[in-house]
Amino acid sequence: MTNLDDSNGSSNPTRLEGRFKAIVVCWFLGLGSLVSWNSMLTIGDYYYQLFPIDLATSGKGGIGNYIGICVFVAAFGIADAHVQGGMVGDLSFMLPEFMQSFFAGLAASGALTSGLRLMTKAAFDKTDNGLRKGVMLFLAISTFFEFLCILLYAFVFGKLPIVKYFRKKAASEGSKTVSADLAAAGIQTKENETVDDTKHDRLTTKQLLFQNIDYAMDLYLIYVLTLSIFPGFLFENTGSHQLGSWYAVVLIAMYNVLDLIGRYVPLIECIKLESRKGLLIASLSRFLLVPAFYFTAKYGDQGWMIFLVSFLGLTNGYLTVCVLTTAPKGGYKAPEQNALGNLLVLFLLGGIFSGVALDWLWIIGNGKF
Repeated sequence: MTNLDDSNGSSNPTRLEGRFKAIVVCWFLGLGSLVSWNSMLTIGDYYYQLFPIDLATSGKGGIGNYIGICVFVAAFGIADAHVQGGMVGDLSFMLPEFMQSFFAGLAASGALTSGLRLMTKAAFDKTDNGLRKGVMLFLAISTFFEFLCILLYAFVFGKLPIVKYFRKKAASEGSKTVSADLAAAGIQTKENETVDDTKHDRLTTKQLLFQNIDYAMDLYLIYVLTLSIFPGFLFENTGSHQLGSWYAVVLIAMYNVLDLIGRYVPLIECIKLESRKGLLIASLSRFLLVPAFYFTAKYGDQGWMIFLVSFLGLTNGYLTVCVLTTAPKGGYKAPEQNALGNLLVLFLLGGIFSGVALDWLWIIGNGKF
């Protein structure tokens, strides 16, 4: 067992060794935690060829294969929920830059998978059974990044001095999960150090939720809107355009790239939105994109659709980071910040689930339902 001296020559945690490394590692952890899910989304063109919408009557891929893929997708969803909840809870009591970098990594996974998908599609587009070959190469590369991030978390992240500092601080404030992490890593607090266990001042999960219900609803509204459009609408309602089979792939790539850019915009402090009322108004105003997408798909050309998809991604990334870096600043202790991070991810994923369910509404009346 090793002792951790949190002073490290400075009482300012932002000056502790490993701050920049932690930001970089958080970015890669974000990338790895969502690369599997984004991989499933990005090969939608392959699924649409293998499993037509009228699967029950003429599914060329076979019902057994279809069920198998559904099981794998469900497993990815469960894994993603655990990883995001755990990481956001952990990063909530650390520096806001870590949270921003992690969520930038999440968006980068979408941009990366889109870029890889474009390259593999181009490489195999004219070959025999090229769509399947491109997808297989694409999934192999994505799997490599997934394993890389597992190794980073297991052998690098927890050993960085600044991460040790915040985890030790959280353990001293009564966080049992962090205490267990430190023990597992062979790190113990000083013997004369007491744990701040003022339970009478500790907020319950219910109290935390009520105090931060607007932040929780912000995330729910952001993602229910985004996922009600992306990616299902882009395959069902975009019509025929000059880009042909590349059209939906390009739209998804544009969304992912602008989502990534949007997650870096809050680093410019003068344009970062921190007002609770402002965040709620911005989240609600995005619902104007629903009629905008509907009429653009019906009357607009591909240029306007690319613009709308880009704006959808930009606002999604920007508002997500604004909410998740602002919410934990409410003067909470580490265990409460951890719990709040878990709650916010719960609402974020709830928005994703609801948005995916509402995605089906786009195909009503277009002859495919």
